[in-house]
Amino acid sequence: MQLTKHDLSVNELMVLNSELRNSEKSLGIAYLMLIGGHLGIHRFYLKRKKTAFGQLALFLFAGLFYILAAVSGVFQNNTFVILCFLLTALAAIALAIWIIVDLFLLPGMVNAWNTQVEQQLISRIAQFRNQQQS
Repeated sequence: MQLTKHDLSVNELMVLNSELRNSEKSLGIAYLMLIGGHLGIHRFYLKRKKTAFGQLALFLFAGLFYILAAVSGVFQNNTFVILCFLLTALAAIALAIWIIVDLFLLPGMVNAWNTQVEQQLISRIAQFRNQQQS
């Protein structure tokens, strides 16, 4: 049977809350990091590295094509410049939509992280309790 938060003693609850305070993620900080959402900072904060790198790559992709459009606008024909600006706009729109969706997903992501950390800590407390009983 899995140990739950309600099965813990007062001392174990104090240890759990102390450890949780050190490991849990704050929704307020995550929302502040969403300001830099185009870089995926809020996802790095929540340890969602794959999607964080995806957002960062999308931002770099948009930035690269923007710079290419600006530089080639001086030296080349308008077709390449328009193509680069179009790719920049598509990447920027995709990134903006992703950030807006993250605005609504963020509370669930923070809650999932904190619940996962709490379950890991309760498992460690259960292991410690079993070691003491042996």
